[in-house]
Amino acid sequence: MRVIGLISGTSVDGIDAAMVEISGTDVDLKVELLAGATYPYPEALREQILAVCAGAALSMAELAQLDDAIAKTFAQAAQTIQTDRPPAQLIGSHGQTVYHRPPDVQVGIPQMGYSLQLGRGALIAHLTNITTISNFRVADIAAGGQGAPLVSKIDACLLSHPQESRCVQNIGGIGNTTYLPARQSPHWEDKIQGWDTGPGNALVDLAVQHLSGKTKTYDQDGNWASGGTPCQALVEKWLSHDFFQLPPPKSTGRELFGVDFFQQCLADAEPYNLSAADLLATLTELTVASIVHNYQTFLPKMPDRVLLCGGGSRNLYLKQRLQIYLSPPGESTQLPITLVPRQSLGTPLPIPVLTTDEVGLNADYKEAIAFAVLAYWRHLGIPGNLPQVTGASASALLGEIHLAMAQPPHDSIDSALAVSD
Repeated sequence: MRVIGLISGTSVDGIDAAMVEISGTDVDLKVELLAGATYPYPEALREQILAVCAGAALSMAELAQLDDAIAKTFAQAAQTIQTDRPPAQLIGSHGQTVYHRPPDVQVGIPQMGYSLQLGRGALIAHLTNITTISNFRVADIAAGGQGAPLVSKIDACLLSHPQESRCVQNIGGIGNTTYLPARQSPHWEDKIQGWDTGPGNALVDLAVQHLSGKTKTYDQDGNWASGGTPCQALVEKWLSHDFFQLPPPKSTGRELFGVDFFQQCLADAEPYNLSAADLLATLTELTVASIVHNYQTFLPKMPDRVLLCGGGSRNLYLKQRLQIYLSPPGESTQLPITLVPRQSLGTPLPIPVLTTDEVGLNADYKEAIAFAVLAYWRHLGIPGNLPQVTGASASALLGEIHLAMAQPPHDSIDSALAVSD
């Protein structure tokens, strides 16, 4: 089946679209990437999304208008990715997360989580005339889960290895990991773990926009940060935040690691008189240190290999710093003492840090590919979540189905809107 996966992550960079050919079910799943592209949001729409993520108020009419504007942009991406290719038979659209509240199990009466993704699937199906599956998180949340991360089962099918354990580390606006034991270990599927590790690119992107007067949106290849020196005292201070001590299952978003957290980081940094490059290096270091802290604290053993994906996998400075953290103690004098990897966790060091490209899965479009697979599984009636990862009480079919109408496809999204008007 030819399926299009669509997602805009917490960085709100634009819509990642992947058109894939999928066969098999789960254990024999095979995925071929036919095309991948990122389609930027119109700047005004991106600014509105970021404002809403930061807590800006909306009327119900404005919310409906924003929901439709995002859906139209997603539909345009789905239509464009099919140019000069056989048409897709199904779309899986994650949409744009604008609010995520994990379940609260600390209070006397557990509070169910809540997650809102805009870009309604019904409108995408109407505009593209392709059956669309969306709202993937709600079924897991209804079962008491975090609704995130949802890619761990796909990671297990496509990236697990017979002999070596792996961490698949996505670095979008927020970081998340999947720990995959070696398949030869007994009951390896039951030992898969996954959770959000903390900030990915979100804080660094906010800093770049702040320091550049909004002339830049991200630190390309980590070039700016690479000219600075991380302030380890600040890294350790920020790592003391409750989220990093919270055991999995756990998830987070811009609600925590967003504008308010960044403003606190700026205030904390003032006494240190950091240069712009130093500040970026320090925020990048927080992402790296939080990843390693999560591995050391919550994994049964350190992985044999780390596979990066997402936009942060292209940040060469971040990747270099992560490799340093995962190298033998004594090879670098730049690590916080509390984060020197513990040899007792089992795996000989250094731990190689690669991208998923190097094991056959495109790192840029891996998340979009994942939602294409989730839509395919929903179409086949195969559950898509892993309860031990999300904390759900049971496996669940993920996604709401919006059927295409029995009508010829429109020449363009604008013509479809004209007909609907």
